[in-house]
Amino acid sequence: MGDPGTKQDLLSLEDLEAAGALRTGRKHVLSILVENKPGVLTRIAGLFARRGFNIETLTVGPTDDDQISRVTLTVDGALHPIDQVTKQLHKLINVLKIRDLEPEGTVARELALFKVAAEGPARAEVMQVCDIFRGKVVDVTRRSLIVEVTGTTDKVEAFERMVRPFGLIEMMRTGEIAISRGRTET
Repeated sequence: MGDPGTKQDLLSLEDLEAAGALRTGRKHVLSILVENKPGVLTRIAGLFARRGFNIETLTVGPTDDDQISRVTLTVDGALHPIDQVTKQLHKLINVLKIRDLEPEGTVARELALFKVAAEGPARAEVMQVCDIFRGKVVDVTRRSLIVEVTGTTDKVEAFERMVRPFGLIEMMRTGEIAISRGRTET
């Protein structure tokens, strides 16, 4: 704001958008139903790349209809307005339906595998952390454990922070899958 009595220029809608004032600031989880055909994923990813979006997570899987796949994609809404890209997605020939899932009305989960160094007394401590996070040990060697953790992104990240001091050898995360709560049409 300027000093009292000084003339100020009004900001236009374009100026506000350019400054990022109209962005939602939340992570967007897009659920996209597409025809199960070759090249569809490439076209979707290319659309985001051309618009300068960084796709944070991307998962694709079948639905109850073998002709249709569901793409679950997360992007940061604080960096880009999402409405423009969803309008462009609707124009893609194999895209059937797009939903921007609201966080409070969505159940979202991620799967992660962690290979953690676990020798001697550290093994018991890693196992305790696994129990706290309801992780499942899926492989054991003399020097390491592989742990499967399923849950929200926050839970997976918290588990990573807890086991990193023991020696995180390797990790793999699937990215989020999400579905809206209650009864809705597909």
